Amino acid sequence: MRKIDTDETLVSKLRKGDEKAFDVIYERYWERLYSYAYRRLSPADMAYELTQDVFVSLWARRDQLSIQVSLSGYLFGAMRNQIFKYINRSDVRARYLEDFLRFNQQRVDNSNQETIILHDLEQAVENSLSSLPARCQEIFRLSRYEHRSIREIADQLNISNRTVENQLHRALKHLKVELGDFMALAVFWWI
Repeated sequence: MRKIDTDETLVSKLRKGDEKAFDVIYERYWERLYSYAYRRLSPADMAYELTQDVFVSLWARRDQLSIQVSLSGYLFGAMRNQIFKYINRSDVRARYLEDFLRFNQQRVDNSNQETIILHDLEQAVENSLSSLPARCQEIFRLSRYEHRSIREIADQLNISNRTVENQLHRALKHLKVELGDFMALAVFWWI
């Protein structure tokens, strides 16, 4: 007849790294811990995962184990903590998702207003540009609308890089005065 180890004996052996003691503890408590988690969480895969986490933690911390009451109490306390952590993470995720959806809905609701503002801004830029000399307008449009470099513009228009830089500076300065500091900066980055 095989001698059955007490929980205290198993814990003592476990602290010394005895894998067989761990296996016995696992066999003795796995199903009860799983049932405990399943009754509180319901999704079987999450109950399974949390039960495994309790045993992984038990093995990883075996040399530091400080069991005050009983092995059973320790394991069920560990499971309770795992469940609380899971619920807290779930609540945080749910709140984050709720906030994200609310934020996203607000963005969707503002899309018409943003389109109108963008259209008004484009119109104001065009009106302001129309008062500049034709060559300055052309250089600005090549730079900001067609995303050409200073060298590409200079080569295309057969002018110097410095002339392109000066005309861009002139156009941006004009927009800044016409549209205000904020609008000129917005146009510079937006276009």
